[in-house]
Amino acid sequence: MTDIAEILFERLGDKGWLPPADAGPYQRDWLDRYGVEPLGVARPANAAEVAAVMKACHAAGVTVIPQGGNTGLAGGAVAGEAGAVILSLARMNAIGAPDRDSGSVVVEAGVVLSALHESLEPHGLIFPMHLGAEGSARIGGLIGTNAGGSHAFRYGMMQDLVLGLEVVLPDGEIWDGLRAVQKDNAGYQLRKLFCGSEGTLGIVARAVLKLYPAQKQRVTALLVLPDHTSAVAFSTHLRAEAGEFLSGLEFFSDFGLELTLRHIPGLTFPLETRGPVYLLVELTSGSSRVPLDDILGAALEWGIEEGLVLDGALAMSDSQRSHFWLLREEQPEGQRLEGAQLKHDISVPPGRIAQFIEVGAATCEEILPGVRINPFGHMADGNIHYNLSPPAGQADFGGKAEELRDALAAMATAMGGSFAAEHGLGRAKVALADAQRSSVERQLMARLKTALDPEALLNPDVIVTRASVKNNFRVGDFS
Repeated sequence: MTDIAEILFERLGDKGWLPPADAGPYQRDWLDRYGVEPLGVARPANAAEVAAVMKACHAAGVTVIPQGGNTGLAGGAVAGEAGAVILSLARMNAIGAPDRDSGSVVVEAGVVLSALHESLEPHGLIFPMHLGAEGSARIGGLIGTNAGGSHAFRYGMMQDLVLGLEVVLPDGEIWDGLRAVQKDNAGYQLRKLFCGSEGTLGIVARAVLKLYPAQKQRVTALLVLPDHTSAVAFSTHLRAEAGEFLSGLEFFSDFGLELTLRHIPGLTFPLETRGPVYLLVELTSGSSRVPLDDILGAALEWGIEEGLVLDGALAMSDSQRSHFWLLREEQPEGQRLEGAQLKHDISVPPGRIAQFIEVGAATCEEILPGVRINPFGHMADGNIHYNLSPPAGQADFGGKAEELRDALAAMATAMGGSFAAEHGLGRAKVALADAQRSSVERQLMARLKTALDPEALLNPDVIVTRASVKNNFRVGDFS
């Protein structure tokens, strides 16, 4: 063992320190694109142990990579260089008793999202964050990446669901911001600074999360539409009619459906009609008095009369509702099992979704004829997972991956959107951010990193490069 490994083993014990030989499950990212062998894996059991790790590594000049469930898609939770310590939050999985009167709960950063959902059920409360990886994604990672998910347009991103934080800083100091109030304007909004920072400014140890009453009723429908323009038009009408009761508005394509049905066992399509575009619609209410069926029924009647909706089905049971959602949530897995893929996490103003998909298809076809496009995502907040598969019969993208990525990122930026909607920058998109965002914006990020982590020891080269921190540019000098 090196000196720092011996120190961490002494402080954490055999359950809290894993040598390189046991680091395999922590070493590579979910897409298996990033990650080198670490010096070891620290598995602290509480905030004090996180602080002890950070103090020891800070003193020794050793880099630390915070890791939650390692479900990220941008390579931001694995080591990018030899000699780094991965700090896993998996052992910090305590869930406090929910405060029903205040609508909040204190949880440790290693809590798995699905476990939080299950713990709240007996109390008649929900935490309204849902995403495909909720069976393995952890709260700290969701905060670090400012996760969105399928209900973000109604309840907000992760930063909107965090009331307070306890954060261990790069030098091992602990900031106690565990205040369970929505209104706290005593200075800078520090809790939001750490949301989306991807573990580059500090390590979230605990969080106060905002809760909502459980839904007493819901109606769910799967719809077939002729094109994305019709999907946008119907969605606009539905949002106006359903208002705050609209909690799910997901779209996917027939190509994505075909991949999902082909590769995911047990899934079937419940309608007679196939079409180019599908919408998954869900209305919910915490009151049993709201006529959700009437609201959705009237919207569907209007959509059919206007020629926007070709076919549809209402979920008649919880199992059928779950099946509808699986058709959407298994889109990434279905495409992964098809073979090589390129993932693009795009957002544009919702009214421009159809335009982006149409122009994007023409652009991608020009770059790589025959490329297969699988756009799916969150209609109400404009988040498009614009994922590509190689042309049929072709194993890869023929050296065109970077050109495709850059073209789509430029399109999103030109339309007033983002090339990193909810997956973050990680290591994968730092150069893209430098190219697509202003030097002032990138320099501000470098200054924040410099202020909190001047030695760039905490998750270096994620979001901003180590070089930009070391140089500490003046405004206007960043390039």
